[in-house]
Amino acid sequence: MAGRSIAESFRGRTLLITGSTGFLAKMLVEKILRVQPNVRKLYLLVRAPDAAAAEQRVLNEVVEKSLFDVLREEHGAAGFHSFIKNKICPLAGDVVHENFGLGSSEIQQLKQEVEIIVNAAATTNFMERYDVALETNTLGVVHLCQFANRCDNLKMLLHVSTAYVAGEQAGLLLEKPFQMGEALRKGYHLDIEAELQLVDWTKSELRMKSSSDKISEKTTMKKLGIKRANHFGWPNTYVLTKAMGEMLLGQLGRDLPVVIARPSMITSTIQEPMPGWIEGTRTVDAMFVAYNDQTVPCFIADDNVLFDLIPGDMVINAMMAAIASHWNERSQVIYHMSSAHQNPLSSSFIEESAYIYFDKNPRTGKDGKIVENKKILMFKRFSYFHAYMVLRYKLPLEIMHVVSMLLGGLYSKNYSKLNRGYNFLMTVAKFYAPYVFFRGCFDDTNLRKLWKWTAMDQNDASAFNFDPNCINWSSYLINTHIPAALKYDAENRKAKSVQ
Repeated sequence: MAGRSIAESFRGRTLLITGSTGFLAKMLVEKILRVQPNVRKLYLLVRAPDAAAAEQRVLNEVVEKSLFDVLREEHGAAGFHSFIKNKICPLAGDVVHENFGLGSSEIQQLKQEVEIIVNAAATTNFMERYDVALETNTLGVVHLCQFANRCDNLKMLLHVSTAYVAGEQAGLLLEKPFQMGEALRKGYHLDIEAELQLVDWTKSELRMKSSSDKISEKTTMKKLGIKRANHFGWPNTYVLTKAMGEMLLGQLGRDLPVVIARPSMITSTIQEPMPGWIEGTRTVDAMFVAYNDQTVPCFIADDNVLFDLIPGDMVINAMMAAIASHWNERSQVIYHMSSAHQNPLSSSFIEESAYIYFDKNPRTGKDGKIVENKKILMFKRFSYFHAYMVLRYKLPLEIMHVVSMLLGGLYSKNYSKLNRGYNFLMTVAKFYAPYVFFRGCFDDTNLRKLWKWTAMDQNDASAFNFDPNCINWSSYLINTHIPAALKYDAENRKAKSVQ
């Protein structure tokens, strides 16, 4: 919107946000309400059986989070409640259904009012069931486009994807769209309809077997997702189904004003509404937690590999800038919301930052004495890691198993527990390998152009900063992100123990 600041672009606007209880979406909701209190309405689509349950979910999982403390303090307790009630309208629905499962009167109202759609609905589990991932990440886009094409006043559809739809490709990865049927494995064609039919056929075959149950169906669907992802050249079910979603958006949304946001590894906020807000432990965070707990004796890492991290608030700022910049443009633009191309961060630097943090903040035992953290043994190749795990752990485990059987199952419980730990670590390493050994670099030409446009207004540059060059990785990791990840993990464990 030429001549208008980014915040002003949202004045009087009505948005529909899917996946609104997720990490990114709730940050977007908070940011819009904080910088533009005169936004007209935020419709939040949440999975719930009815309107009352939807309202309660938004209250519990969005509004009551500490993320909204700045707004709470600004408005006061009573004023904040009134403000939220006036601006936010929860909707009980799901992108997996046509019309999101909403009633005809609700759809009619949304068609007339909604000007901006932000699709943040996704299942991000790498090992998700293939049928579930397809429903949300792929078919959800179909239902989204069907609705968007019927909106009377739609000016922007922003779809949140992931930079890792690039799979395990090396080199400079461009901000370009997928063509329908394009697979990452050369010589292969990806037929989305055929994949849906394969899922239906597989489930039908399972149901015909008398031994079939929910557990076997879940296991089969998970294995099928990984198998099909690997078949077409992707490392896991999540990125395959997100890539398919992009293909469908390119075809079904070709007449719409579309922006595709492809963030890299999203981390805690660097600045606003407060530094270090996070929800969930993501790819790199798992290692900080494991090191703190001393539960992982060894893992995989290549010192020379670049990790592409991007703070969550920078992603939100870039998304809002993109909406304002491409307002009502009948085109599709892709943004790699990433950092490594401009401000590279090596695996060795992350590891060293973690050691510095834990050296400054040592663990203490129940007796108050400092507990020394041992460095994790790192392997630069998965094959070396696998060989070490077999020799150091798997062979002794199998010897224990044989001895246990000879002694009437004396060590069976210990064997089962230790074997589960071994299998879990191997599975985690296998799924982390594509990211730990990632040799690609996300081109951010479009993102740099967007920042240049944003920085033309000093107020926008300050309020919507997403320039990765300003990140001091050492300070951010040691003083903000690592403690935030550990704090969230500790609070999450405490909450689970109370339940």
